[in-house]
Amino acid sequence: MPSIDRIGFAAELLAYADRHGPITIGLAGAGQMGTDIVVQVALMAGMRIGAVAASRPARPMEAIALAGHAEGHGRIASSASDIDRIIEAGAIAVTDDLAALCSGGRIDVVIDATGSPDIGAFLALEAIRNGKPIVMLNVEADITVGRHLAAEAKRAGTVYTGSAGDEPAATLDLIAFAQSIGMEIVCAGKGKNNPLRHDAVPAEYEEEAAARNMNARMLVEFIDGSKTMVEMTAIANCSGLLPDVSGMHGPAATIENLAQILCTEADGGVLSAPGRVDYTIGKGVAPGVFCIVRPRHARAIERMADLKVGTGPCFALVRPFHLTSLETPLSAARAVMYGRADMVPLDRPVGECCAVAKRDLLPGEHLGRIGESDYRGFAMTWADARAERALPLGLAEKATITRLVKAGERLSHDNCLPDQSLLVTRIRRDLDAADERSLA
Repeated sequence: MPSIDRIGFAAELLAYADRHGPITIGLAGAGQMGTDIVVQVALMAGMRIGAVAASRPARPMEAIALAGHAEGHGRIASSASDIDRIIEAGAIAVTDDLAALCSGGRIDVVIDATGSPDIGAFLALEAIRNGKPIVMLNVEADITVGRHLAAEAKRAGTVYTGSAGDEPAATLDLIAFAQSIGMEIVCAGKGKNNPLRHDAVPAEYEEEAAARNMNARMLVEFIDGSKTMVEMTAIANCSGLLPDVSGMHGPAATIENLAQILCTEADGGVLSAPGRVDYTIGKGVAPGVFCIVRPRHARAIERMADLKVGTGPCFALVRPFHLTSLETPLSAARAVMYGRADMVPLDRPVGECCAVAKRDLLPGEHLGRIGESDYRGFAMTWADARAERALPLGLAEKATITRLVKAGERLSHDNCLPDQSLLVTRIRRDLDAADERSLA
């Protein structure tokens, strides 16, 4: 086969590795996303997995084998010095110690693929404390305390970033492109990739999850809408776009009529004003992301129509795919090479993802995880959530119900008590207190 020269970022990554050695990743989590990353990095020039942290070693070892590494390539480590020694020997360290993962001297960048708000907060702060960039494939943590983590990274002179390939970062790329050529941003978001069923519970999806090599709880987080609400909140907090209504519209807009539905009422759509974030359950958009734009001049509208982008006056810029964890290593590389974040929250709150009861919740009950049978996510503006004292989704796990909450009702600080022992709860409490002082 003919040789194809590396170009663009692929060439830059290889040149960096030639000068400095491969970028070495410390990965937390070996579930579906973590396993993907281990396999993907094995296929990339200029990068390597140095260590994988998980509560049990079996999953990381399976991921290492799946990536094509020889038996014995994954080796148990119990300290930062063990991790360094194993990396120097050309192998991959496997550990259950997140602090050691972040402090290993041979680790260049840390990726969080755990999906836990509390673990994510701890991991990010440990990476930052050790001067390492942190890539959050953990949007649940980001929407809960990302502002604090980003500020800590900035103070430490390192990088806090969301992950390329996840819908929020892919959408933000489209927003930035449209802004750079002077277009008005009307709406941005994603096509929902799974059927929407608010009352879904894991027991009903075990077979499908197994067929898709997924955890049933994670699959339900997508199906019950929580993941979509989380992701749209992340876009809001990184861009200033607002949910138009609580829970968003979520119309059945297709690729053909997307720009005519998720546009303003003045242009024939459903939005009260431009500058909104939303999603669609219509066919043809998922697994892509979109940005609805309105050119600011009649000549530009004419040209867009002539180029078959749409009929106008609003147009849909669509990226028809997102590769989730397969793109995550690119964020790690850019953070190390250029000190650049692909996605970082603003220093002010914009959106909030709250929790809505899936079933009647009784006083004294302790809540489970996102994607289980107790609650689901629900996106709002931060101002509306504050007015309702709504409980952030990222604080619901291990929280205690203090008053009866009927199915369909929102959890709030008046009917639910977050677990005060969790780091994420304490950080969010301080963030909320600072916000209240700024509004006083």
